[in-house]
Amino acid sequence: MGERTLEIDRVSKRFGDVVALDAVTFDVRPGELFGFVGSNGAGKTTTMRIVLGVLAADAGEVRFDGAPVTHETRTRIGYLPEERGLYPKMKVLDQLVYLAQLHGVPLNDAHRSAELWIERLGLTERRRDEVQKLSLGNQQRVQLAAALVHGPDVLVLDEPFSGLDPIAVDVMSEVLREKAATGVPVVFSSHQLDLVERLCDRIGIIRSGRIVACGSAAELTSGASVRITVRAPGAPAGWASALPGVRVLAENGDGTVVELAPGTDDQDVLAAALATGPVREFTRHHPSLTELFRSAVTEGAGT
Repeated sequence: MGERTLEIDRVSKRFGDVVALDAVTFDVRPGELFGFVGSNGAGKTTTMRIVLGVLAADAGEVRFDGAPVTHETRTRIGYLPEERGLYPKMKVLDQLVYLAQLHGVPLNDAHRSAELWIERLGLTERRRDEVQKLSLGNQQRVQLAAALVHGPDVLVLDEPFSGLDPIAVDVMSEVLREKAATGVPVVFSSHQLDLVERLCDRIGIIRSGRIVACGSAAELTSGASVRITVRAPGAPAGWASALPGVRVLAENGDGTVVELAPGTDDQDVLAAALATGPVREFTRHHPSLTELFRSAVTEGAGT
């Protein structure tokens, strides 16, 4: 693997009789935003805790930069836990300076970095406030600042977008893109799949402790069947039903919706529609990550 890659290699973990992780394998490359998605209880947080060394794996290994993750490596990881972990009575600025120093940053540098992230995340007015007096959204921004204040080489973020308003989501997205652009591998879990699809270079889907799909959004959805809505006012009923590789899903006054089997050329459908007269609409609908996720987590879920 290349330099500065975070590798999760066949990591397994049991809690009593429950298999939480079963040989989970994926990597997060330098400068990559990697989205880690799965239903509640699928194993996302457990995986992240093992990367952090909060939990020990029963088998497998986590490596960064080609070497097993040690305590020293962990000081270079920026972590945002799902259960937020800030000191409620400590003031925002003091807290960030303290956390940076815990990671070995000298006091002056810690101060400079804390002020930089406070400004960047729109917390300047709140810098002298106790964390417990902030709104949940602002507490979340402080938590992100805490993950960034020591200039980490890797970012591991558990549900960083939960509870954020749209403006804060935009700020958070921009910061993650910026960090990735400096060559930092960024992995985050999220239930907001539209956001994951928009932001991430690659996505891993975990179900019941196993990775069931991994790749870019385009790769993950490329094998799925394509749907097309056709509006051809002069077309007789059933005009598309005899076309090879085409299944008619709906036919009404709004048009005809067809599903193409993989490998079927949409131009054949267009040609057949044009043969009936003018075509007013011909819209391809690519499956979204949300649809793909639903099928990935429900297939075999009962087994």
